[in-house]
Amino acid sequence: MTTLWQASQQLLAGQISPETPTQHALSAIAAESGEGKRVFTKVYTAAARQQAEQAGARWQQQQPRSAIDGLPISIKDLFDVAGEVTTAGSRLLSNTSPATANASMVDRLQQAGAVIVGKTNMSEFAFTGLGVNPHYGTPANPWQRAQQRIPGGSSSGAAVAVSDGMCLAAVGTDTGGSVRIPAALCGLTGFKPSASRIDQRGTLPLAASLDSIGVIA
Repeated sequence: MTTLWQASQQLLAGQISPETPTQHALSAIAAESGEGKRVFTKVYTAAARQQAEQAGARWQQQQPRSAIDGLPISIKDLFDVAGEVTTAGSRLLSNTSPATANASMVDRLQQAGAVIVGKTNMSEFAFTGLGVNPHYGTPANPWQRAQQRIPGGSSSGAAVAVSDGMCLAAVGTDTGGSVRIPAALCGLTGFKPSASRIDQRGTLPLAASLDSIGVIA
C-alpha cells in the first residue's frame, strides 16, 4: 500500500497523476465486497473528483498548495461541514440543524488542497474504544476479516478507511485513545497531539479538557 508520504513524493517527482490516488480511494470505497458502506456515513464522490482535477491543474502549473495537495483524506463524523448535519455516529442527531460553517480543521485541509473523500463512521458520540456502532454498522478490522474483529474506536471508520486504501490518511479525535486504539488494532500509526495544538472549532466535543484532533496514517 502506498503511504501518504510516498504518494506525496511521487506527485513531487511527477511519477503519478494527481487524480490517481483519489480514483483508487473512491474505487475502494465503492467496492461491493469491501467495508465502504460501514466505514463511511457520507461519501463526497463528485466533489472529490472535482477537487482532484483542480489539484492536478495546480501540480501541472507547479503551484501545489501543499505537499498533500490532491491526496485523499477522510474526516470523522463529528467535524462540521457547512450545510450538513453532524451526526457523530448517532441517529439521534439526524434531524438537527445543519452546520452553518465548516470546522476549522476542514477549512485547513481544503486550504492545503487535500481531497476530502467522505465522513467516517465512529462509536456513537465517541463513547467507546471498541468502535462498535449499532446505527451505521461496525467496520471490520482488516486482521482476519472473516471473523469480524472490532476495529477499535472511537475513530473506527477512520482506521479501516486507511487500512483498506479508501484514503491515505484520516483525521479523527482522541480523548482517551480514540485515534491511538483503532490505529493500533488495525496495524497503523495514530498520533494524538496536545489538546490545544489543532483548533477544535466546529468539532463535537466529548470532554473539552481532554479532546484532541489527531491523525491516522
